[in-house]
Amino acid sequence: MTTLAIDTIEVHAEGEPGRVVLNADALVQGSTMAERLAYCRTHLDDLRRLLLHEPRGYPALCGVFVLSAVNPGADFGIVVLEQGGFTPMSGSNTMCAVTAVLEAGVVPLREPVTEVVIDTAVGTVRAVAEVSNGKVVTVSVVNVPAYVVNLDVPLQVPGIGLIAADIVFGGQFFAQVAASECGIELKPENGRELARLGAMIKLAAREQVSVSHPDNPEIDSVDLVMLHSGDRRPGHDDRNTVIVTNGPLRRDDPATWTGALDRSPCGTGTSARMAALHARGQLEIGEEFRHRSIIGSEFVGRLTGETRIAGNPAVLPTVTGRAWITGRAQWTLDDADLFPTGFTVADIWSSETA
Repeated sequence: MTTLAIDTIEVHAEGEPGRVVLNADALVQGSTMAERLAYCRTHLDDLRRLLLHEPRGYPALCGVFVLSAVNPGADFGIVVLEQGGFTPMSGSNTMCAVTAVLEAGVVPLREPVTEVVIDTAVGTVRAVAEVSNGKVVTVSVVNVPAYVVNLDVPLQVPGIGLIAADIVFGGQFFAQVAASECGIELKPENGRELARLGAMIKLAAREQVSVSHPDNPEIDSVDLVMLHSGDRRPGHDDRNTVIVTNGPLRRDDPATWTGALDRSPCGTGTSARMAALHARGQLEIGEEFRHRSIIGSEFVGRLTGETRIAGNPAVLPTVTGRAWITGRAQWTLDDADLFPTGFTVADIWSSETA
């Protein structure tokens, strides 16, 4: 007997796959987005695992719950599902959600431009979709303010030693490190080692750095690591990879130091990277910032202004990318299924998967 059936639209944003649950209101409770994020984390983690783990998912897959709006003027809200847990915001997943919502007709699609307003647990996000012949061509995410917590924070990383990391918020908290600090190049063939390095840096950041978002104190940990191409130079591509760990990290167990690479250039990561570059005097307000991923796909970012968060300097980032619907699916759970929350195997997953 089927006890659960969830309809999704499958989308990818510049290579990063997203599984969009168009109407998740029946699943999620809470009158604010912060309450909804907390509810997901407390009550729906088994469902997150079911959708993202095998046999329905794989290590690089993310998801989005599309929810009714909570604030006047908003079109809908989102909660993001990642391999490590539920998160408040994701640029690539916002692009996936906007593309799915518009092309499915949930929000009216207007040419040549459709603007939507999205509630998230870290504030209101505006997205502007370029539309042609009934299709979404690009999505520009007008993100929440991004800000630098600290630049060049010394981190003692197991197996590497002392490295310098920028701790930055771009919708999630990032530790951002030049790949050269770790003696590695940003190439797809280095994917396994890049993922391992990212997990090790995240472990160190969580142990050695304290963070808390002033508007939502429950967002209080470094969740993502970006390895990037370093200082900006003329004629030099700005590249990165963001590592998403998929299990608990334990200092005494190197088998847990693993994860998957974001296939896109990462929207929240691009926002955070622009904030750090601006703080270093390497990116001006209004200047175009082209950011390439590990597979060569590209987001185009721009800082549109400056503001303050809890009295501290912040910037206003916009990130533009493309997303494509790859299919539609109904995912079911039979009450006799041996794996009601999916499963993982340590050949491609962490040995202790979240």
